[in-house]
Amino acid sequence: MLRRRAFLAGIASVVAAPLVGEGQPARIPRVGVLTPVTPSAASPYVEVAREAFRELGYVEGQNLILELRFAERDELLPERAAALVRQGVDVIMTTGTPATLAAKRATTTIPIVMTAVNDPVADGLVASLAKPGGNVTGNAVLQPELTAKQLELLKEVAPSASRIAMLAHDDAPGLAVLWKASEERAARLGLKLERVDVRRSADFDVAFGAIVRSRVDALLAVADPLVYLHIARIADFALKQRLPTIAFFSEFVPAGGLLAYGPSLSSLTRRATLYVDKILKGARPGDLPVEQPTKFELAINLKTAKALGITVPQSLLLRADQVVQ
Repeated sequence: MLRRRAFLAGIASVVAAPLVGEGQPARIPRVGVLTPVTPSAASPYVEVAREAFRELGYVEGQNLILELRFAERDELLPERAAALVRQGVDVIMTTGTPATLAAKRATTTIPIVMTAVNDPVADGLVASLAKPGGNVTGNAVLQPELTAKQLELLKEVAPSASRIAMLAHDDAPGLAVLWKASEERAARLGLKLERVDVRRSADFDVAFGAIVRSRVDALLAVADPLVYLHIARIADFALKQRLPTIAFFSEFVPAGGLLAYGPSLSSLTRRATLYVDKILKGARPGDLPVEQPTKFELAINLKTAKALGITVPQSLLLRADQVVQ
């Protein structure tokens, strides 16, 4: 009788176990988003990510939770990254090199999908672009090649320019490599580069003063989150000083800047969400090759060109993806 009761109890426990499991709600994946700008500045690209996730079948609150963390100053990034790790997110999406480095230092186990990082191999984020290894993958913009093309475009639209100011974040990872490559490319184009550095928002007025005193012929604003935060301010300064200027961010041209050239950040964000989806479905980040943009967009502001007394070559207009009249 005792053996029979024990046997029946065992059967009951086996049958009951799956029923308890089925009654429990499935765990909703949590994706951390670490962005090195203010919430308002990041908003357009956060919405792009949300739309891309919806297209992949995710509904926030039902089968996906986004944990958003913003840092308008680089020194805030480590704490924001650590907070996402403490929350136990399943994946961390990052934008730019400083945010990705902060996430990488915060965790070696949670997958990280980066967007628009400069040189992830040189910065120690991945072993190689083809085989990242570790917990980081995503997409990268190899900035030395991009900056070289920007200098060529600036020379094309302002052929008489000979001295170019390069506005850069002096604490940005990889700046020394970028500066060396840019100087070499500028020399081949018959240009002389003069670097003007900023580290925080308060530095821009000083930097603008230095640019005016240097009497340069044109300006190049390097791709960086700090530059992005002040892109409208840079456009206004360049117009007032009658400086032909090129920037990475497409927002520069509608704000009054002359030229913008670079990959679409919206497209890069969408590509990153595809990698997040693959990882949530079981892929390992170290097995997903780091992607590079295949399409670069050129934007031109003809109203600004007219104000600067510049006639944009027809060949350049034909190549433009966006023309602001």
